[in-house]
Amino acid sequence: MQQTIVELRHISKSFPGVKALDDVSFELKSGEVMALLGENGAGKSTLMKILSGVYTRDEGEMLIFGEAVSDMDPKKAQALGVAIIHQELNMCQHLSVAENIFLGREITRGGRLATKEMNAAAKAALDRLNIDIDPNTIVGDLAVSKQQMVEIAKAISTDAKVLIMDEPTSALTSKEIDDLFVIIRKLKSEGCGIVYISHRLEELQHIIDRVTIMRDGKYITSGDFKDFTMSEIISNMVGREIKEKFPRVEATLGDTILEVKNLNAGRMVRNVSFNVRAGEIVGLAGLMGAGRTETTRALFGIDTKESGEVLLDGKAIHIRCPEDAIKAGIVLAPEDRKKDGLCTKLSIRDNIALPNLDILCNPLGVVDKKKEAVMTAKAIEDLRIKLPTAEVDAGSLSGGNQQKVVVAKWLARNSRLVIFDEPTRGIDVAAKVEIYNLMNELKQQGIGVLFVSSEMPEVMGIADRIIVMCDGRITGEVDAQQTTQNEILEYATQFEAKVGVTQS
Repeated sequence: MQQTIVELRHISKSFPGVKALDDVSFELKSGEVMALLGENGAGKSTLMKILSGVYTRDEGEMLIFGEAVSDMDPKKAQALGVAIIHQELNMCQHLSVAENIFLGREITRGGRLATKEMNAAAKAALDRLNIDIDPNTIVGDLAVSKQQMVEIAKAISTDAKVLIMDEPTSALTSKEIDDLFVIIRKLKSEGCGIVYISHRLEELQHIIDRVTIMRDGKYITSGDFKDFTMSEIISNMVGREIKEKFPRVEATLGDTILEVKNLNAGRMVRNVSFNVRAGEIVGLAGLMGAGRTETTRALFGIDTKESGEVLLDGKAIHIRCPEDAIKAGIVLAPEDRKKDGLCTKLSIRDNIALPNLDILCNPLGVVDKKKEAVMTAKAIEDLRIKLPTAEVDAGSLSGGNQQKVVVAKWLARNSRLVIFDEPTRGIDVAAKVEIYNLMNELKQQGIGVLFVSSEMPEVMGIADRIIVMCDGRITGEVDAQQTTQNEILEYATQFEAKVGVTQS
């Protein structure tokens, strides 16, 4: 019989202006994978931060391995066998893999770091999970997916018996997700209890034993995964039935808004040519490393364009930096919203106003506060951003609401082309539909939409036309409603033959 290793009873937690958790109960057993589900802002991450000692609870009881725990902090959580892998990776990029794994609990001999010993222990933790990474490698040199694996090895090296995974697959390829699932099954067989938070509901069937569903900071229901249909899970998460996962609208195709001719920018953007018409959503598909994000960065002026031509409404434009792109009418919601899309220490109002100062300032350069208030209120209402007040820091919002703020700041401009790079990564099913509806609204207004997504069903469901990239090149173009996943994959794997030349 499985032992109950975590019990959270009637947990409540408030922040200024908002009650994040309201009388929530939760339990986890050894050797099981429990999916903790809910919309962005439901309170999932807050509950797990209380369990891992990041936050303190206002009310309620916490029992770990049957023992009541009063005050919890991260060190105490680690000592009790609780480890958390956050959605936003907390790695020291300049340190090695081994140094990251043992950060804060370094092995020393005679007052000096026992580097060889730490490397050996780190390798043992990586080998246990069949992860092939050199412990001496600098973490900043690793792909995000590999950094994710290092985070898991770090958690396991503390002999964790309770492992919390918050959106662990958001930056992984299909192959890497399969590898992660193998690791999860191995940990489960060793008696580790795993809390799995994910908005990729299609993943659940492969690894989940039970589910707990939250909504608006409250416990809704729990039970065996096999006893729920996917529709029931979604309905419990959002409080209503979502009839269309990928809402599609029709719009009259207009003239060509964007035309890209033979664009070259580094190794990953090679002779790229395509166009986007008014009233059209164009999806950029391909495997990780295909050059999709690099193409959007070159268009927006983040990366230097080496050659090629970009035309907007038939006129050649010269983009040397993002400011040039914004003034021309091209805007970008970037892939990494925290790093590139938001000033997390500034308020929602400031984030929305910042790229629009040319609109909000009078001739003397002073911000018109009334205009700013109207712009902010309209953006919050149009995108249904959940927040107590526009004065809260952007970093305090849930992932989905942060993504909405990234998009909201561009809606005040008369933009001609809106680029979305992985716009639904890490957000819940209801928030995804709102982003899709936003794209559809832009499409119906005659604005061109270009979006990158690693989710093939999403690209096929929302785009009108799909451009497929591989190895920095465009390898195919298909009608979204007429194509298949297999056809897209064929184009996405048309790598150029790399022929080595030896010299005698």
